[in-house]
Amino acid sequence: MEAKQFYSARLQELTLRLQSLQKKKLVFGLVRFGTIVAIIAAAYLLWSLNRWYAIVAVVLLIAVFIRLVYKDLANKEAIKHVENLLAVNDSEMRALEGDYFQFPDGAEHLPKDHLYAADIDIFGHASLFQFINRTNSEMGAECLSGWLLQPAEPSVIVARQEAVKELSAKMQWRQELQAVGRETSLKRSTLTRLRSWVNEPTLFLQFKPWAWLRIVLPVISVGVLVGNIAGVIPLNILYLSLFLFAVLAYQLNKLIAPLHDRLSKMVEELETLSRSVALAEDEGFETALLQSLKNNYVVKDHKASLVIGEVKQLLERLDIRYNVVISAPLNLLLLWNLQQVLELEKWKKAHAADIEKWFDTLAVLESLSSLANVHFNQPGWCFPQLADKYFSIEAEELGHPLITESKRVNNYINIKQHAQLMLVTGSNMAGKSTYLRSVGINVVLAMAGAPVCAKSFRISPVQLVSSMRIADNLEESTSTFYAELKKLKTVIDKVNRREHVFILLDEILRGTNSLDRHTGSVALIRQLIRQETAGIIATHDLALADIKQEFPGNILNFHFDAQIEKEELYFDYKLKPGVCKSLNASILMKKIGIEL
Repeated sequence: MEAKQFYSARLQELTLRLQSLQKKKLVFGLVRFGTIVAIIAAAYLLWSLNRWYAIVAVVLLIAVFIRLVYKDLANKEAIKHVENLLAVNDSEMRALEGDYFQFPDGAEHLPKDHLYAADIDIFGHASLFQFINRTNSEMGAECLSGWLLQPAEPSVIVARQEAVKELSAKMQWRQELQAVGRETSLKRSTLTRLRSWVNEPTLFLQFKPWAWLRIVLPVISVGVLVGNIAGVIPLNILYLSLFLFAVLAYQLNKLIAPLHDRLSKMVEELETLSRSVALAEDEGFETALLQSLKNNYVVKDHKASLVIGEVKQLLERLDIRYNVVISAPLNLLLLWNLQQVLELEKWKKAHAADIEKWFDTLAVLESLSSLANVHFNQPGWCFPQLADKYFSIEAEELGHPLITESKRVNNYINIKQHAQLMLVTGSNMAGKSTYLRSVGINVVLAMAGAPVCAKSFRISPVQLVSSMRIADNLEESTSTFYAELKKLKTVIDKVNRREHVFILLDEILRGTNSLDRHTGSVALIRQLIRQETAGIIATHDLALADIKQEFPGNILNFHFDAQIEKEELYFDYKLKPGVCKSLNASILMKKIGIEL
């Protein structure tokens, strides 16, 4: 089924499901009201007949009422979940039409200085990250951004490709993962708090007598109360006992309160983590990467989702301390807060080493799911093949993934070996920069393990380096020209170290005069060839193309041009062999009123 058909069918199905759940909600409300009326009527009518009849009827009706409350709560949770699923499918329908701007743009992940991120729109509005990101946790977004910022090892790329192909077919599972994540997003601060807690020494467990005091003291407290009720223990002994236990409970609470206040805010996020983990545990995976991720959720033959659920339940029990009416008797008689904290510390001791792994695994699953979503939405895109040696890149029907298919013009690339440079000349607005970004952004996708916007794509594992968007920096008192020199120095350093890089340069040395610019550009090209570097250089300087006479086997001349008819410009945005012959700057200048 095509993506649009799938999302449309899901929206219809989920809308019907939501309507059914909303009808149930209304029924539950009416039945609960009727149950309250029945409780009052039973107490009033049956008491005069037989009070035991009244007590039994009221107890049974109260049990029914409590059952209805729980069912109503479960129904409300189901409504919330279906609403999230509807939002997921609605967002995907909009994304298919080119409106993917409702997703986070990841601007916070853009490094200050990076080899290519700012040049080819990896982060920010209308960026690659915004286009593909379907993560909901902060850790998932960080993981995905890391994949886009750093090329993976070849074996990792292949493993991700296989996992992405499998997950692409699991449309409903991926949507369930998204919907659960939307309910309460997992924050980095939650993991930080948990990590801080597990690294702290235990408050109570290290004092070994608590192992038996936690049992003996409540036995004494309850025993004194029962003895007093039975008439065996006098009232003053009971008062003394309650006073001593109140003092103990108060002192314990002063130690427990700071810990609980830190951890209690995580209950909803732990619920999200537990439910997300359960989805992975219950799904059958075939590829090696997905199976290894699923195995990370096995803890001593127990499911991690259940183990996470344990700490969530302990924190919920500890929340009773906020209710004075209930917590006072529980702490006086059972040392309730102490019991929960001791169990928390036992849990911490048993699972401290697993917490980081649980979050990291979910982050990887969310990232793979995001790439799988791309594959499902764009079935015409291909998975790149990896070449063995540095360097070659070959692609057919290569397009820019952020340009909608109706407006996209696809091209090709074929660099067969290292020490080959494509020189792309062309007129203004003909498509040189877009072509460089199309190549660059697809290289990034390929090195992340994602499908690429091309009919076919083969590339050697490589580090992308670019110099395209250059701006001055007032904070650092840096001119545009000096900023470009700094960027080019990064390129040259990597080239001189013979690193396996693929470079994209757009208009070299644009901040200086034409003579220096040409001289510097020629010198840089010669140096790149001597160091056997592959790349693409876009330029308006047609004279640079003459360097092919000096390096016939190393320079590949291509161009973009414009067709001129009655002083009107027409662009086909198609890459063509050879050097550009048509220029359009004069026509454009005339159009804005410059008299030539």
